[in-house]
Amino acid sequence: MVYTGYELAWLFFCYSFLGWILETVFAALRQKRFVNRGLITGPLCVLYGLAAVLITVYLPELGGIWLFLGCTILATVAEWGAGRLIERFYHERWWDYSGLPWNLDGYICLPMSAMWGVLGFVAVKWGNYLLTVLFSLLPQTIGHVLIWIIVVMTALDCVATAIILGGRSDRLEQWEAADAWFARLSGRIGKWIFRQVDRRIHKAYPNAKKQEAVVPKAEVFAYGCGFYKLVMLFFVGAFLGDLTETVYCRITAGEWMSRSSVVWGPFSLVWGGAIAGATALLYRYRNKSDGFLFVTGTFLGGAYEYLCSVFTEIVFGTVFWDYSWMPFNLGGRINLLYCFFWGIAAVVWFKKCYPFVSKWIEKLPVKAGKILTWVLLVFMCCNILVSGMALTRYDERSRGIDAESGWQRTMDERFPDERMERIYPNAKSVE
Repeated sequence: MVYTGYELAWLFFCYSFLGWILETVFAALRQKRFVNRGLITGPLCVLYGLAAVLITVYLPELGGIWLFLGCTILATVAEWGAGRLIERFYHERWWDYSGLPWNLDGYICLPMSAMWGVLGFVAVKWGNYLLTVLFSLLPQTIGHVLIWIIVVMTALDCVATAIILGGRSDRLEQWEAADAWFARLSGRIGKWIFRQVDRRIHKAYPNAKKQEAVVPKAEVFAYGCGFYKLVMLFFVGAFLGDLTETVYCRITAGEWMSRSSVVWGPFSLVWGGAIAGATALLYRYRNKSDGFLFVTGTFLGGAYEYLCSVFTEIVFGTVFWDYSWMPFNLGGRINLLYCFFWGIAAVVWFKKCYPFVSKWIEKLPVKAGKILTWVLLVFMCCNILVSGMALTRYDERSRGIDAESGWQRTMDERFPDERMERIYPNAKSVE
């Protein structure tokens, strides 16, 4: 089933509210009092809504045990990522599963992941249908206006909460230093808001633990695993991934074949995103055993490749790879052998490649490294934009749609079918 933007927004808010009720009830049973378990002030746990929408968009074609496993993996990664982001920006840990079996650093654990799988399965099988029927009962204009009102209110709530929590370490000193009457007045209001939010968060998460913040070395470019390091790793991974796939196709298929994701340059966005994402998620676990990295890389890599396949099909109407001919494949999007390749790649990356690549990135002069990073980032954003337009027009031409606007005629002139077939030899248009 294909959902409209309004329906997806409706599902997001409904599941966020249901998640808030679930979390609040559990917290009330444990703490014997009412607490607001949402990150924002409103009655929403946005992690539930986000996970539900991702599952709805990316996993509707799955069924049975595959749907359960897909929901489990996708929602678990979302919870893991949320915990890491909260710790990174607020230097606190709001939940800790260290006391539960089969946990990973306290962020996730097998019992909670299984619960996520069950909830996701129920949502896809029955929940989405019931909630969309409920939404359809509203007059269309009222339903759309209601969605926009909730969106605006939630956005303001999120921004205010982020601003307040983002300055928790030095906010009070700034307010205390204010001398002017207006500044003192706004300072009192600000301190009151700050303390209300801070008190609410710690009532909702009484077991929150303060974490040590990683202080980057000012004299070293891209030290640790921050923004600049991840951007540079994305480009390294995109280039090496394209090179690896090109050589692999030459060996297995006997011909040189373009494996690039974009129209300018030998870059595989799937590999670049995988390298940057895996490094961000697994950086603190890079020294763990080869077995841990292999299993984690196998599951995360398979899930990531599956999501990329669905995304390109939804956005561009094109399938860039099809493994239907291979054994143990899932919808032709992934297969067991290549999932194992992802696991092997994770081990090789963290044990052999990352230390070497990281060292050379950090040798760049700080100022030159930052300029180079932003130049590459702007180039890749333009590259992705032009590639998206070329692919969109390529799909339109395959369906007999004539060029009417200027950008369509430009794409037809610069990126005709012959050139697109050379860049994307395995691309197949789908309905």
